[in-house]
Amino acid sequence: MILPPLNAVRAFEATARLLSISKAGEELCVTHAAISGQIKKLEAWLGRRLFERSGRGVILTPTGEQYYQAIQQALGIISVSSQTLRIRKDRNAISVACIPSIATRWLIPALAEFTELHPKITIEVAYSRAHESFDPEKHDVLITHQNIKADDISSTRLFSRINKPVASPRYLENSLCDARLNNAILLHDEVISAWEDWFIKAGYRPENLSHGPVYQDFNLLATAVIAGHGVALCPTEVFRRELASGDLVILSETSTLDNEGYYLLSDNESNGSTQAFCQWFAYVCQRNNNT
Repeated sequence: MILPPLNAVRAFEATARLLSISKAGEELCVTHAAISGQIKKLEAWLGRRLFERSGRGVILTPTGEQYYQAIQQALGIISVSSQTLRIRKDRNAISVACIPSIATRWLIPALAEFTELHPKITIEVAYSRAHESFDPEKHDVLITHQNIKADDISSTRLFSRINKPVASPRYLENSLCDARLNNAILLHDEVISAWEDWFIKAGYRPENLSHGPVYQDFNLLATAVIAGHGVALCPTEVFRRELASGDLVILSETSTLDNEGYYLLSDNESNGSTQAFCQWFAYVCQRNNNT
């Protein structure tokens, strides 16, 4: 495994987040010169410029912005996983595994509400893989997009997984794509087969189905479509806020995965803390669906 200098990566993440070398130094308790040196070290290792000067601060280059998105997610996963291991296991601690799309857009934004309602219950949140099965030895709760039917597992459907093509108004203003999505830059979530299924259902094919980047994580895809990089085939319930605000628009009512959904899974014999969490999150999803 070939890794860049990790202290330099940490300095880069803080500077990119704060857009200030001085503030990054204050956060990491080192000097302005130390942060500047670490950034130069990382740029030399990568062979690419990551920042440009802007007045008294700095701005990310396009390469720097792309690298920051990837680094921020990677460090977030390391942070969450590490904190999970440090938390002392007790009867009031709940381990929740959640696929990234729901963790970042539904669970984490609402989690402070649960903590306020149940201050004595500790929540441990970790990413789960898309096709991970529920294992009560590993987690108390699994939030995923596959339903598991078993006598010892409690399953609650949270909301629909229906997929439709979406894009930002900024992309549409500058794009030559038509109603059949010809000339559109298609953004792919891991594989191009999802778009293939959609075009088959729509009854036509684009001029170049493989045209457009492939993202290996849903949150990267979400960042790209909101930023105006192209058209994404996404679950509309996950993007409820962006669609309501107009930051994204639906380009066609043709959809896929119409009968699929997102589910909350737990052990039938789960303790009171786990039951409280499951009831709360199901309510949060139902409440948002009704607004």
